[in-house]
Amino acid sequence: MIYPIVGYGDPVLRKVGEDIAKDYPNLSDVIANMYDTMYNACGVGLAAPQVGLAIRLFIVDTEPFSDSDDLAKEEAEQLKGFKKTFINAKILKEEGEEWAFNEGCLSIPDVREDVYRHEKITIEYYDENFNKQTDVYDGLIARVIQHEYDHIEGVLFTDKISSLKKTLIKKKLQNIMDGKARPDYRMRFAGPKKGR
Repeated sequence: MIYPIVGYGDPVLRKVGEDIAKDYPNLSDVIANMYDTMYNACGVGLAAPQVGLAIRLFIVDTEPFSDSDDLAKEEAEQLKGFKKTFINAKILKEEGEEWAFNEGCLSIPDVREDVYRHEKITIEYYDENFNKQTDVYDGLIARVIQHEYDHIEGVLFTDKISSLKKTLIKKKLQNIMDGKARPDYRMRFAGPKKGR
């Protein structure tokens, strides 16, 4: 089932997600539906708050990034095979130089800005089978994870840009809140025109 993606301005995007237990209702269905929703919207990551659930769950599949001509062959291979579910995640460490990358978000259509993030992270989480994992990631994989992790902390990528950039995108953000954005996937808007 494909969920509508929650648009900028909805209060659920500002909530810190709650940890969930192994017996969370229909967890495997929720995860499968999130993957369907992400693929339908051509995304590389999706967090539960983006489908209206204030829980600590996000998914990542970086395969679409692997076709970029700007990547070294080794990094392209890593991206091609990277698909993971993160439950109750906690970033333990962020290290290395901060580097800029032009980010977008399914909840904030038609807005892209350069965001600085650390190049390497250590993250602890449970996988979809509720096995505890601690992994280290770097490069684009780390960046996608950090972006989705921010969602379960109630943070959006637009929070990490300069005041000037925020001023420049203010009208676009207002249009999303008012339900005037028209991406090619279903959205649930915070403003007067809900749905599509």
